[in-house]
Amino acid sequence: MTTLATPTIRHGDTRIVASIAARLQSRPIVIQDVVPQLDCGRYPVKREVGDEMEVGATIFREGHDKLTAVALYREKSASAWREVPLEVVNAGLDRWRGAFTLDVNTTYVFTVEAWTDVYASWCSELEKKVADGQQVAVELQEGRALLADAATRATGEDKTRLNEILTRFDAATDPRRIEWALDSTTRLLMARWPDRALAVRYDRELEVVVDRIEARYAAWYEMFHRSQGRVPGKSATFADCEERLPEIRAMGFDVIYFVPIHPIGRIHRKGPDNTLVAKPGDPGSPYAIGSEEGGHKAVHPDLGTLDEFRRFVRACHMQGMEVALDFAIQCAPDHPWVKEHPEWFIFRPDGTIKYAENPPKKYQDIVNLNFYGPHQEALWNELLSVVLFWVEQGVKIFRVDNPHTKPVPFWEWMIGEVRARDPEVIFLAEAFTRPPVMKMLAKVGYQQSYTYFTWRNFKHELIDYLTELTQSDAKEFMRPNFFVNTPDINPPYLQTGGRPAHQIRLVLAATLSSVYGIYNGFELCEATPIPGKEEFLHSEKYEYKVWDWDRPGNIKDFITKINAIRRENPALHELENLRFYPSDDDNILFYGKMTKDRANMVFFAVNVDPFDPHVAELKFPLEEMGMKAGDTFQVEELLTGRRHLWRSGTQGVRLDPEVNPVEIYRVGAWEKIDYRNPCY
Repeated sequence: MTTLATPTIRHGDTRIVASIAARLQSRPIVIQDVVPQLDCGRYPVKREVGDEMEVGATIFREGHDKLTAVALYREKSASAWREVPLEVVNAGLDRWRGAFTLDVNTTYVFTVEAWTDVYASWCSELEKKVADGQQVAVELQEGRALLADAATRATGEDKTRLNEILTRFDAATDPRRIEWALDSTTRLLMARWPDRALAVRYDRELEVVVDRIEARYAAWYEMFHRSQGRVPGKSATFADCEERLPEIRAMGFDVIYFVPIHPIGRIHRKGPDNTLVAKPGDPGSPYAIGSEEGGHKAVHPDLGTLDEFRRFVRACHMQGMEVALDFAIQCAPDHPWVKEHPEWFIFRPDGTIKYAENPPKKYQDIVNLNFYGPHQEALWNELLSVVLFWVEQGVKIFRVDNPHTKPVPFWEWMIGEVRARDPEVIFLAEAFTRPPVMKMLAKVGYQQSYTYFTWRNFKHELIDYLTELTQSDAKEFMRPNFFVNTPDINPPYLQTGGRPAHQIRLVLAATLSSVYGIYNGFELCEATPIPGKEEFLHSEKYEYKVWDWDRPGNIKDFITKINAIRRENPALHELENLRFYPSDDDNILFYGKMTKDRANMVFFAVNVDPFDPHVAELKFPLEEMGMKAGDTFQVEELLTGRRHLWRSGTQGVRLDPEVNPVEIYRVGAWEKIDYRNPCY
């Protein structure tokens, strides 16, 4: 026989060598692969108020002892833990799962704890020995000791009941003792009062940021404020914008998003179509923020006063909508900060201030802030004060312009500071950039993100991209806000595809994601381009516009219908439930969403070709729908109101972009009435 040598610790050896006994007692239970978590717990996952938080873990120990495990959770600001049980969902892989409800718009902390269930282990062994006809007198003595031990921990009525069981146990014969020991009531009592002195806790506390529902489900309307009036060559006002609110609400939108509302610089002001020289009366780009009239905490005098802006916010709230503001961290050369804090900017060797560039693009009317240097703390605090100022005016949503051009640590700090003061605030990242950068911004706090949806037009592109967003780790932290267009982006698909293209992209944006947006003019199918560019000709970024919001060819009624379908079907309020299904034509995309209980199931057949009709066979997922082959199910086509009874999961469809580019099916089981039991 080989014996283990005792480790020798040489003089000067600084290693700590634990005893064998200490090692055995330290962590006999292994807890690993806890989900969800991001980057080993470095960043929080995201959920919304009312969500069930599912927690999974791999938990095991040596031998055959039974284990009990719980998920521990608390609001981050609280000290006391709450717990819910974890259940084994795959015994062969030692996989456990449980869930708790997230009730509050705050940050939660959660972890996992497990312990050996000594009584359940004893019961399992006792049952096997009794079934084998073995003598169990000694085992019953062991069981009594476990009962007595639990009685010392129990309180109230449970303590009384355990002591009663002990009394009966002592007075009974062995067969009766076995019955008392294995009784379901006894087991339940013992499970409530386990010995957790040697419980093992996962070595990390993980966080989940819980946002309000609007972070996941909303419809945005981007309003270019100065173009909402009726007088050519003149800026609209907040009052003019207020007049349009009933119409926009009637279309079904939840958020009115304003481009920057601040004074516009005069130095190097841009003219129409981004020309370098502005003529008298040219308004300039609202993204060239700041002039002698004020900076990021001021409103453009042509729009109105700060009081009038607050009135507009209140009017939105009365319509059941919110206001989102553009937070653009950039300045015109005549922004007050340039004079007051020149150290916040970068100057070239010739003494001129460095303007913004994204070669070959040049933005001579904009200068960027320098986030690094001794002035860093003052600058960061000033930018925080800007956001908090507008929160005080009733704004709880910010669309942030080009956040990927600012330091990631700044955003983690900024969003954290704002959330600590008001967890209802939502930040949307306008970050059309590289995937790692886009994802990192979401990890450090952004509740919503712009995406590549604008450039995903074909069936395979949409399936690949949406599968990544909804079925990978991205679903834990990135909420995609699908904007169909923006003042800066006039996609070729919309330029060439006309009215059908606008209908198709509207449906895709509104139903693939649970939060989406349009830029005003989309409802008019406005897509006149600068030849060869993804830009609007005569863009309202650089000139005043007057629109006929009822001009022929508009799709306002179609938008209203789609938003109503979104609102009336809870399955469309979610993102992760998106699934794609087979269709045998490469131009017809077939997908669906359903609630967990299958009470609401909605499917979409979309012709992504805006020019030609296509025919396809659709394969409905009968098993996922809780049905089997041959079952009859009822279908309502939500755009036309047509109703069907189908007995086959394979159905044909013809989609003509000029007539029906999309069909939407709400599906339910057909409830047969048994007339053998009449109600009369």
